[in-house]
Parts: sequence; C-alpha cells; structure tokens
Amino acid sequence: MAGELVTAIVSLGGVVLGGGLSYLVQSNTQRMSARVEQRKQDADRAESRRAERLTHLERFIAVAAEAERVAFSRPDTWTADDAWPTSAQEIMNRLWVAERMLQVLYPAGVHTAAREYFVRLNRAVWDGVPTLDDLYAELDELRGAFLAAARSALD
Repeated sequence: MAGELVTAIVSLGGVVLGGGLSYLVQSNTQRMSARVEQRKQDADRAESRRAERLTHLERFIAVAAEAERVAFSRPDTWTADDAWPTSAQEIMNRLWVAERMLQVLYPAGVHTAAREYFVRLNRAVWDGVPTLDDLYAELDELRGAFLAAARSALD
C-alpha cells in the first residue's frame, strides 16, 4: 500500500509539474505573439502615417509651385473682375489649406518653415514682385529651408 501511495503521489506530482510547465510555455508563447502583433501594428501605423505625410507634402509643394507661377505672372494692374485675381485667390486658398495640413501632420519646425514660405508667396502674389531676381533668391532659400525641415522630419 505504501508503494502504491508513493507511485500515486509521484504520478500526481508529474502531472502537476507537466501542467505547470505547459501553462508557462503557453503563457510565454501568447505574450510573445501579442508583442510581435503589436510591433507589426505599430510598423503598419508608422508606414501609413509616413505615406499620409508624403501625400500632403507633395500637395503643398505642387500648390506652392502654382502660387509661384501666379506671383511671377502677376499683372501690374488688375481689377477684381479680372480672371487673374480669381485664379490667384483659388490657388492661394488651396495653398493655405495645404499649409494647415502640414501643421497638423508635421512637427512645429516643419510647419514654421512652411508658414514662412507661404507668407512670402502670399505677399508676392498680392503685393507684387519688386524684382524677379530678388524674389527667386528669397523663395529658393525659404523653399530649401522648408524641404530640409520636411526631410529631417521624415527620416
């Protein structure tokens, strides 16, 4: 009887030990799987956010190029009934929206550079261009600062 009791206790101990080890392995596997899934979701979210940022960056650059063309083609005199101010207003409204989207999606440094570029373009469109060479140089500098800030934010 004592031998049977020892056998039963050892057998029961083996079952408890095996069950405990099985539980630990399954628990650890589940935690590791959850971590891997979380990392995958984080990577997918980061890639999606980067793609959204690139889309809005491209939109801002395209509309800014249109605004530059409008500034350089600004007539010396115009009235509110002319076609030029209507198209200029539409382009500047689109540029304003694109600049605000950069404020939402990018760090403050990128938005500050975009805002400086926008303000100078806005002044060139509505106030005129004293000399094209000076404006080219100023816009090149502001555009370069903006693109450098955007590039560093995307890295």
